[in-house]
Amino acid sequence: MEFRDMILWNGIIHFALLASLLLFANVLRRKIGFLRKSLMPTAVIAGFIGLGAKEIIASRFFSVDQIFETNAYLSMITYHAIALGFIALGLKVREEYRIKNKKSQSIYSGLLIVSTYLLQGVLGLAVAITLSLTIFPNLFMASGMLVPLGFGQGPGQALNIGTVYQVSHGFQGGASFGLAIASFGFIWAAIAGVVYLNVLNRKGIIKKNPNQKASYVSNQVIESPDEIPLSEAIDKFTIQVSLVLLVYFITYGFMRLIDFLMMQEILGDFGINTIIPLIWGFNFIFGMLFAIASKKLFLWLRSKRIMTRQYPNNYMLNRISGFVFDFMIVASITAIRIEDLNKLWGPFIIMVIIVGLATLFYIHKMAARIYPKYKSAATMGMFGMLTGTASTGIVLLREVDPNFETPAANDLVIGSSTAILFGFPILLLVGIAPISPIHTWVTFGIVILLFVIVLSILLFFNKKAPAEGNLK
Repeated sequence: MEFRDMILWNGIIHFALLASLLLFANVLRRKIGFLRKSLMPTAVIAGFIGLGAKEIIASRFFSVDQIFETNAYLSMITYHAIALGFIALGLKVREEYRIKNKKSQSIYSGLLIVSTYLLQGVLGLAVAITLSLTIFPNLFMASGMLVPLGFGQGPGQALNIGTVYQVSHGFQGGASFGLAIASFGFIWAAIAGVVYLNVLNRKGIIKKNPNQKASYVSNQVIESPDEIPLSEAIDKFTIQVSLVLLVYFITYGFMRLIDFLMMQEILGDFGINTIIPLIWGFNFIFGMLFAIASKKLFLWLRSKRIMTRQYPNNYMLNRISGFVFDFMIVASITAIRIEDLNKLWGPFIIMVIIVGLATLFYIHKMAARIYPKYKSAATMGMFGMLTGTASTGIVLLREVDPNFETPAANDLVIGSSTAILFGFPILLLVGIAPISPIHTWVTFGIVILLFVIVLSILLFFNKKAPAEGNLK
């Protein structure tokens, strides 16, 4: 065995650099007032520091090949982290909240998330098509489909599909374009989130405790009575990590099986050129589905008394998801290649401004109908998630509901799970849109139709709620 194997050491070095960025950014956020008040997640600050260091410093001292190698490692970390994080969230057992929801609430949460994806897709495609027919004739027309991926699903998915568009469909700079949209989504969450919180504070809907610290301790139960011991023959945290990795291994096997079947040309070129990239691009969705299936299996085994103790621990699974999401965010932002965006800045700025404003307005209005008992908390959580990631949503949510007394945090996870079912047609459209301009126009029409249908369902089954009182 060669202990100087540079492939392994390069991976460790990149993780160490990302960890250093996170620690440095954490110090800056604690010591610099405007950063602390901005609610910008530490991982986002670290990502922008890493991006600046890579573009300004590293480019002067390292070769292009070394920079590309760094981007490859960062992209790999982003790709796998998003799946591991969602698997950890999917394995969580059900929690109890002070405010009770109907069982159908998960359906409405999923429909809200899907309708926001569709709204972002409609506006992104509308801007891309309009600009490609006017002042930016060389703009990749289907680039608008990267907006709901970057805003609605975060940097991991934006990178995955942006890379597919770049490699398979000729969208030059597609990967960086998707990552830039996702990065700007974090800025939207921070700036618009702070403004919205100040509005709620002036209206008396939330009241900040002047002695309240910047970080909060959840009232989440750390250990249930029927769980496995904290440390016995094997540490409980080791069990949690093992469960997550086992589910990801099953997910990988499933994707390899689909890849093998498609390579047998059972669906022809469509299977090879469209299905295979989507399968590998949406690894986190399949990971979430297998995590939920595993959780159902555990419940069945317990009902049959085959499994007598509860193995998943929500507290530790939250820590795992938080860990991998932090590294995902800093790696994804650092992986952006600024030079890839040289000819895309105009469309990029127009898209993110229009979509960001529309997302905040839409979620604010819809939360009043779907979450009448805690609409401010729901608005903050959903807006943070649908412009960043689930962790960004939690950051904003904590400003309104620091002790997680409402089901708003659970809505993010359960809603994302049900959104997979309702949003499956969108996944197909993501693969169809870039095939040709005609396919982009057809996709545009279908996305508009789907948005109208989903919005009609939400408006029909949810009446407008009365004004919300003080959460405290």
